[in-house]
Amino acid sequence: MAPPEVVQLGPKSTVLDLAKPLTLPNRAYVTFLAGNGDYVKGVVGLAKGLRKVNSAYPLVVAVLPDVPEEHRRILEIQGCIVREIEPVYPPENQTQFAMAYYVINYSKLRIWKFVEYSKMVYLDGDIQVYDNIDHLFDLPDGNFYAVMDCFCEKTWSHTPQAKIGYCQQCPDKVKWPAEMGQPPSLYFNAGMFVFEPSLETYENLLATLKVTPPTPFAEQDFLNMFFRDIYKPIPLIYNLVLAMLWRHPENVELEKVKVVHYCAAGSKPWRYTGKEDNMQREDVKMLVRKWWEVYSDESLDYKKPTVADGEAVGPVSMKPLLVALSEAGAVPCVTAPSAA
Repeated sequence: MAPPEVVQLGPKSTVLDLAKPLTLPNRAYVTFLAGNGDYVKGVVGLAKGLRKVNSAYPLVVAVLPDVPEEHRRILEIQGCIVREIEPVYPPENQTQFAMAYYVINYSKLRIWKFVEYSKMVYLDGDIQVYDNIDHLFDLPDGNFYAVMDCFCEKTWSHTPQAKIGYCQQCPDKVKWPAEMGQPPSLYFNAGMFVFEPSLETYENLLATLKVTPPTPFAEQDFLNMFFRDIYKPIPLIYNLVLAMLWRHPENVELEKVKVVHYCAAGSKPWRYTGKEDNMQREDVKMLVRKWWEVYSDESLDYKKPTVADGEAVGPVSMKPLLVALSEAGAVPCVTAPSAA
């Protein structure tokens, strides 16, 4: 079986027609937070990481009602846009989730309601961004973009893939047997994805959920099913799940990775002890240190724009600049190549 085609993101040349009035695209990163635990540290780290790589877009934090005011204030102080959402629950059944807390992750579906944004990049709170990824917003509309997952972890032991040792990360290593029919559809990790908010999609998601029995990987399984036909894989560098370091090292070029997902057991930097399996690996320890360097860097704390006398100022109007650019006519633009 041929390996899946991955959408390649690199240099591109475009011509921007400035003869027409310009408006800045309304885009944002978005993450999700529930409860009163220490996950708020991960979101603070993410906000500071996006600031360090000079992202042009804000971070929206979708919070459940149980997130305390103190944590919301911390996020707002860090420049986040805090939006409260209501929980989403799947139909009741006897499903054993791979992790007990996965059930609350169905609440992520509420972010499709954020239609004031034309496109968003979702990032889990245990993710850090180490290189600018704003170019992901320029991917063609109408698709759902994410990084392919791996089937080698023990949490996949219930699946046909695990029983025969098949993984989409190395499809030629163990072939999918013809007697088992068509190989499984490409499957993405839902800790990071590029999507377009839409009320129609939002309503379809909730309606479909009502008639879809929950499965072990909760909303990740559900999103894979729902977006199967429009899913486009993007390179691993946009969501390096740490287990890839020991499951598929041949696929990892660590120096090129832009986004790291600290979702392996024991790898959350703010909880790291080094005692769990694989946590004493030098590459893991390096990535944990790297996260702490961002989180602890006070120069990355959000600073409101101020004038000379120290009074805060409101948002700067882009209208005069846009008018001036519009009068300039068509300007050839070449997007800088990706650092990868």
